[in-house]
Amino acid sequence: MQYLPLFVKLTDKPVLIVGGGSVALRKAGTLLSAGARLTVVAPEFAPEFLQWQQQGKAELLPGFFTPQLLDGKLLVIAATDNDEVNAAVYQAATERNMLVNTVDDQPKCGFIFPSIIDRSPILIAISSFGTAPVLARRLREKLETLLPQHLGPLAELVGRFRDQVKAKFQGFAARRQFWERVFDSDVVRQLEANRPQQAEQQLAEMLQSEQPRQGEVWIVGAGPGDPELLTLKALQLMQQADVVVYDYLVSPQIMELVRRDAERICVGKKAGAHSVPQQDTNALLVQLAKQGKKVCRLKGGDPFIFGRGGEEIEALLPEQIPFQVVPGITAAAGCAAYAGIPLTHRDYAHSVQFVTGHCRKAGDEPDWHSMSRPHQTLAIYMGILKAADIQQQLLTYGRDPATPLAIIENGTRRE
Repeated sequence: MQYLPLFVKLTDKPVLIVGGGSVALRKAGTLLSAGARLTVVAPEFAPEFLQWQQQGKAELLPGFFTPQLLDGKLLVIAATDNDEVNAAVYQAATERNMLVNTVDDQPKCGFIFPSIIDRSPILIAISSFGTAPVLARRLREKLETLLPQHLGPLAELVGRFRDQVKAKFQGFAARRQFWERVFDSDVVRQLEANRPQQAEQQLAEMLQSEQPRQGEVWIVGAGPGDPELLTLKALQLMQQADVVVYDYLVSPQIMELVRRDAERICVGKKAGAHSVPQQDTNALLVQLAKQGKKVCRLKGGDPFIFGRGGEEIEALLPEQIPFQVVPGITAAAGCAAYAGIPLTHRDYAHSVQFVTGHCRKAGDEPDWHSMSRPHQTLAIYMGILKAADIQQQLLTYGRDPATPLAIIENGTRRE
């Protein structure tokens, strides 16, 4: 990280701009919008500078830069079309340990002006540190279309109620849960419709009538490992959860996308390692939901394809705990796609079977006869430990010994 992004309060703070042309004008407009007290030195000035001087927004000093002009200034911007003058400003400011921005000369910048998305009091700053300004601009334009205009009024409304919410809810978690309910409520929709008074009234009513929240469980498929294969719904719930209960099969890259302050509990099962029994996981989900928490049960692949999601639902139903299931890309589909292997093909495979290589009990054998039929693809999950037995059974029941085989581990992942 070449620069530390900071938001600086410039209200009534002295800032020097060296230069009076169009480039200096753009920087001056940004600084004035932040409330800075401007001093501008240049041999001549663009007309807008003269208007600002008449309005008392800027002090204009006709003439040339001297190091003494830096005295008492917080920031300095070198914005002339003369490289020697800009270099002199940079050197003088650096010798005084002042932050200086030299326009269009990134090596001579102690700070930079980012692209800004202004939904005050919500501000988003984007920068490529001068390496790709067009890319930064395009990112800003894309974000502008995604972020609604009512974000600013929403933040202001929240700010007016912060003290009341803090007084009613003593713990951080309780306050966060309340605000999340607000952001999912009609308060937001009232602001979208430009009805701020109704929004404020509804927020006040929510605060007065707030009841203990009922917990819920989201059983979410995280896909085979590549974060880009997550569904939008999965990502949204990962960002909303109070607790994430996850498996070993969920990749570290996906766990990086989980809400930062969410509690994380690993209940994974791995061959040769300590495992959490499924009944304990079921009980944990019930316990957390009864505490009023939003629980994201994050599973590799799809929850209903050898993910034991059905067993967890069976535990939630008698307790009347609300739940929802978010499907994920199952490992067979994701790994086959990344390996360039079609699961079905008009010439070779007319069907596909998803089969577990790890049956629940010894007598619960797969249908080897069905699995040995030609012109189908077998996707065998968790089959490594019994690979030799699976091979022998398929050959015994007539599977062609020349059948192509792919063994995939960590499919779709970088490792």
